[in-house]
Amino acid sequence: MRITALAGGVGGARFLRGLLHHVRTPQPTGPAPHSLEQVELTVIGNTGDDITLFGLRVCPDIDTLLYTLGGGIHEGQGWGRADETHSLAGELAALGAEPQWFTLGDKDFATHVYRSQLLGQGMPLSAVTQRLSERWGLGELGVTLLPMTDTPVETHVVVHADGDDAGQRAIHFQEWWVRHRAELPADRFVVAGLDRAAPAPGVLEAIREADVVILPPSNPVVSIGIILGVPGVRDALRGTRAPVVGVSPLVGGRPVRGHADVCLRTIGVEETSAGVAGLYADFLDGWLVDEDDPMPDGRGLQVVRRPLLMSSVEAAAEMAGAALDLGMRLRAERAPA
Repeated sequence: MRITALAGGVGGARFLRGLLHHVRTPQPTGPAPHSLEQVELTVIGNTGDDITLFGLRVCPDIDTLLYTLGGGIHEGQGWGRADETHSLAGELAALGAEPQWFTLGDKDFATHVYRSQLLGQGMPLSAVTQRLSERWGLGELGVTLLPMTDTPVETHVVVHADGDDAGQRAIHFQEWWVRHRAELPADRFVVAGLDRAAPAPGVLEAIREADVVILPPSNPVVSIGIILGVPGVRDALRGTRAPVVGVSPLVGGRPVRGHADVCLRTIGVEETSAGVAGLYADFLDGWLVDEDDPMPDGRGLQVVRRPLLMSSVEAAAEMAGAALDLGMRLRAERAPA
């Protein structure tokens, strides 16, 4: 079975770790529902919030996917490396190097040094990501991690300067997200480089050849939404014969973490699961929402309600299993008699 997922950082990574747990873990009544040997998982990772810091290229969502699926994530944060130290960041701060609002650990720095070294030698980001995936053993898990594009893309946020509606300025998405915690009033998102980007090698094929396509509970605006903005990706999703199943990032009308509600508000979309589903309406077939979500049925969309809190790997596995089961059911319904 070939599964393709479009994913951002923490939420997407934890969901996909749950998916791997689901397909590998034997059940009380028998083997795993989908054995690992039968599953090929391709993850198309968001690179829209990439940033250059201290001369190094940092890919936050790609790195979170690598560390989480590879077993090296800082569980409490959901990002960065476990058992991390910060000697280098401390020395940079002592020197007055900027920025100091984005924390990089010593082990994490090694990833960015290596990536920047290879990019500087002319290697495309997709090939660099493959090297990093080998370090984290993703191939042994049946996982292929692809950046959405090899073209450098950066998301910026147009904000009201000093709270003054009359004055605006653009800042990098990471500064708005990390430094200001998305509290600066935002007017719009601008994704530099997206119009000239091309899908990375293997991205369109992974969508077209999938048995099931899954949209994890990643930010619909600045994670999955950016991937969908890469020319050709949305068309591939419209044209794939695989069912596309999404998982709402909202529980009780609020994101579990992150600022999806703020992002939806910024683009003028209702801050509900129905509003998020509307962003995917041209290709979405199935939609998982929280058990108490008022999301209406209908519009040709199959809605499944279940608990959506990923409070543990096991809880994430149950949620991912429900998404996969829905996808397989939709696929079976489409099969010729």
